[in-house]
Amino acid sequence: MLVDSPFSQATRTENLAAIAADPVDLLVIGAGINGAGIARDAAMRGIRTALIDKGDFGGGTSGRSSKLIHGGLRYLEMGNLGLVFEASRERRTLMRIAPHLVWPRSFIFPIHSGGRLPKWKLAAGLMLYDLLALFRNVRRHRMLGKQRMRRAEPNLRSRGLKGGGRYYDAQCDDARLTLANVRSAHEHGALVANYVVVDDFEPADGRVRRVRATDRVTNSSYTFRAKVVVNATGPWSDELRAKDGSSGPVLRRTKGVHVAVPRKRLGNTEAIALTSPIDGRVMFVVPWGDLSYIGTTDTDDLTDPDLVRATAEDVIYLLRSANALFPEARLQPADIVSTWASIRPMVACAEAKDPSAVSREHRILESESGIVSVIGGKLTTYRAVAEEAVNLVAAKLHKIDGRRIAGRAPTDKDPLPGGATQDLDVLMKDITREGFSRETAEHLVRAYGTESAAVVNLAQSDPDLADAIVKGHPAIRAELVHAIRREMAMTLSDLLIRRTHLFYEVLGHAVPEAPSVVDLAARELGWDAGRKASELAAYLQEIQDGMAFRDDLRV
Repeated sequence: MLVDSPFSQATRTENLAAIAADPVDLLVIGAGINGAGIARDAAMRGIRTALIDKGDFGGGTSGRSSKLIHGGLRYLEMGNLGLVFEASRERRTLMRIAPHLVWPRSFIFPIHSGGRLPKWKLAAGLMLYDLLALFRNVRRHRMLGKQRMRRAEPNLRSRGLKGGGRYYDAQCDDARLTLANVRSAHEHGALVANYVVVDDFEPADGRVRRVRATDRVTNSSYTFRAKVVVNATGPWSDELRAKDGSSGPVLRRTKGVHVAVPRKRLGNTEAIALTSPIDGRVMFVVPWGDLSYIGTTDTDDLTDPDLVRATAEDVIYLLRSANALFPEARLQPADIVSTWASIRPMVACAEAKDPSAVSREHRILESESGIVSVIGGKLTTYRAVAEEAVNLVAAKLHKIDGRRIAGRAPTDKDPLPGGATQDLDVLMKDITREGFSRETAEHLVRAYGTESAAVVNLAQSDPDLADAIVKGHPAIRAELVHAIRREMAMTLSDLLIRRTHLFYEVLGHAVPEAPSVVDLAARELGWDAGRKASELAAYLQEIQDGMAFRDDLRV
């Protein structure tokens, strides 16, 4: 049965008390996309589930990805046909259950003379790509000659251009897709809390049954009891495995960096797949509103995942790669609006020397103490990974207490919050009829789907909430209140980075507007002057970290 209730600071407090008061069947540690998907699947099966994360939902790798739900065209070169087939199936599923958060995106793949990839090989790869999607992609690929390629993307480098292809994948709002899975888990009865860090495990008879944790908001300590514990902490997985005595690392951690620049500088109308002239690896230039983001790098990195940042070397690599394809852009570091960087938690493989050749498949491991760790995987295939993990959890619960093994959950059929319609245009027209601009209507529907009406109602209840947060950007102040009351936003960074994305999307990262946002949040969340100051300071530090590459370039 679905729980129709707020998802707020008060919900969080109640959930922590409930997890501490009574044992849960399953405690999921880590609320990135895998942990969120596991919690949703388990809760839908009637398993008493708790989900915690030391930061915000999607605050790590899952909110700093390439924002693509794709079959993985480049995995064909690795011969990983099974992964491409699974990813293509999952792409269809996500476009169906969350059409507002996962939408079709056309890609142009140009071929130049002297490039690593010949045109015949691209044609064969795109045919196989459509075949593995069972010819049920958005549209089938088309090979394009030089003139048609020039008409499609006139700013592409014409020298040596031989043609290319157009194919279809999907783009997504990664942070909000993760949040949607968390909220769906909550609606199905899961007890959810962000900003709760695991301190240690307490084994009993060689099995972990108790987890000691600290609420980072109140600094309160808790002991949670669980029959099964799942480690879904992504790049922090080895760190958590060490707490229960598991031996040896199982991760190969590689850094992925993206930079966002004004799209008018590049002039691309579609997403562009390209092979970097520097090292030949496949990367992308993808439209995102008025911006285009360029990514990604793929380098081995042992940096603490909490401290990973874009470096000057990363930025220069991405800009040089884009400039080679768009020579009139002449992008410089000063053109960068924002950056994001994350660590990909891939399964270690001694045979793969090149980070780009490491498999994106996943592994599910069980330690001697009984902790289940989910390692690796792709954003695209999270739902299938979650189903496999919960199948194992259900079998373990049957072994522990003899209960019936819970049947499969309809995670591929039940829409995620906001996804209960395929006709987003109707929602947009309804919002414009209420007096909002077309840009704001499209923005609200893309972020909230059928739940956009709740944001509109807030805006209509208070004229101040109908105002733009940042002039010229379609996000409105009602979204901030909605995020606090219905999306468990707890910090200024939650509001401006992961709920509204203003951190990434506007010049200056909404710094002039941040004090006003803090005042609004303080009224909703009861912050005093000290907390308001610390929230502003923490947000400014996020900006400094994200743009620190500029200091490196000055050295």
